[in-house]
Amino acid sequence: MKEKNPFRSLCTLALVLFAALGAAAQELRCNVVVNTNQIQETGQIADKQIFRDLQQAIADFMNTRRWTEDKFGAGERINCNLVINIIKVPTINSFEANVQVQSSRPVYGTDYESIVLNYIDRNCAFQFTPGQPMDFNENIVTSALTTLLGFYANVIIGLDYDSFGRLGGNTYLQRAFNIANNAGQDPNSGPGWRSSDDIRNRYWLIENLNNQQMQPLREGLYIYHRQGMDNLLENPEQARGQILGVLNTLREVNQLKPQAVLTNTFFDSKSSELVNVFSQAAPGEKMQAYNILVELDPTQTEKYRRLTR
Repeated sequence: MKEKNPFRSLCTLALVLFAALGAAAQELRCNVVVNTNQIQETGQIADKQIFRDLQQAIADFMNTRRWTEDKFGAGERINCNLVINIIKVPTINSFEANVQVQSSRPVYGTDYESIVLNYIDRNCAFQFTPGQPMDFNENIVTSALTTLLGFYANVIIGLDYDSFGRLGGNTYLQRAFNIANNAGQDPNSGPGWRSSDDIRNRYWLIENLNNQQMQPLREGLYIYHRQGMDNLLENPEQARGQILGVLNTLREVNQLKPQAVLTNTFFDSKSSELVNVFSQAAPGEKMQAYNILVELDPTQTEKYRRLTR
């Protein structure tokens, strides 16, 4: 069995034995929630069954489709969440929503999962008809919904691979870029795919992930997780030093591309974890981390103040 990384197959003896028998699972373990609270308040909701059907259809699409040619054991699947907050139902079977996309990966030797991606897509529009096939082709837009889901599936996988191998997610982030490029040229794909749609959208997220100036940040994901978080239990001082080095690299990247979407997304994913990591550091290192964090992520300064107490 070809393993994607050395840790996901070590979860339990039972899972290892299961994998040894040659069984393979899909790549994602995606929890999907369709939230209708906002439209309930405005009286736009009538039959709730369509939202249950939508939730199940998205979960099936994400979890049963094969996204890579790699073989995953059941314990190697990537944990991720999609929370689809329905904002408006303009017409029957037509929806406007924001979507929170979150993924995580295990930290070696612990039960802890480190968040790799935490991104809120605030401008999604799609159609869904219960019982209609969820067709997807990364080269053309078959539907706005499956194009959106296929894009995020590849982003999730690409960033997960990046966290285990230096630039290991290139293949999947390039696929996501191609999906976004095709969607940007198709008027039926919905909003969020074009640079002019917003300053923080799918276009800019994937542009950053494939931009050479942002490559040090992607390389930093590998250092942060493999040399930092995965080493934190056995050698905390060395691990924190590696993570501090990543923060210094992000400072350099930010000088080239100030307040880039990818930089902001990194801190949306890591802010709480960084406070926990450096709360145990020596005073000098703790202050170094604090100064960089408030410089690069000033909106969360109050959270980072914990490092000064």
